[in-house]
Amino acid sequence: MSEQMIKVTAEDGHSYDAFRATPDGEIRGGLVVLQEIFGMTDQLKNVTRAWAADGYDTILPAMYDRIKPESIISFDDTDSAQAMMKQFDADGVVADIKAAVATVDGGKGVSLMGFCWGGGAAARMSSLMELTGIISFYGTVLSKNAANGANCASLFHFGETDQHSPPEIIEELKQNIPDTECHVYDAGHAFANDARPNFYIEDAALLARQRSVEFLNRIHGA
Repeated sequence: MSEQMIKVTAEDGHSYDAFRATPDGEIRGGLVVLQEIFGMTDQLKNVTRAWAADGYDTILPAMYDRIKPESIISFDDTDSAQAMMKQFDADGVVADIKAAVATVDGGKGVSLMGFCWGGGAAARMSSLMELTGIISFYGTVLSKNAANGANCASLFHFGETDQHSPPEIIEELKQNIPDTECHVYDAGHAFANDARPNFYIEDAALLARQRSVEFLNRIHGA
């Protein structure tokens, strides 16, 4: 596996940083990892590395670069992270994700995987562009982000006690995307983030990752 920081340029000319990890051997497909509200964290770089090790050309775009370049916010500073997240421009988000998808599109399809804010963004993008699939970990604002359904395969992971996704939100999601694969775990929000010990639930995280591996390999024909 090789890894590097690269520059990606969106169709509107905006250039942003991205962390890319590429398998040494056969590439099963492309994968774009969409951040939580804390930015391009070391934890998500490790997630990117792990998926490259599983055969996917994986990229983590620095989505905050449009607002303030090199912004990485501490996990214990949720107020600053939420304030930064609220400054996102919807069109800029779409342009940057499309550019990241194009960067890792090697002809075997590209999927999105998002966490928290990124999970909601992945759901939104599933109705806006051609993708092989999306995986959403405890995505947010899903009433809006998933309202238009999905044009690709989808997998959603939720924590049972996550206030961002109460049962009625999950049921609404299933109505908007009837063929989605959806799992609820004995956990709360951010249960897959192993850098947040007060949130991380190992059993749930490992099972969700196993299901995600199986899902990606299936839809990418690996």
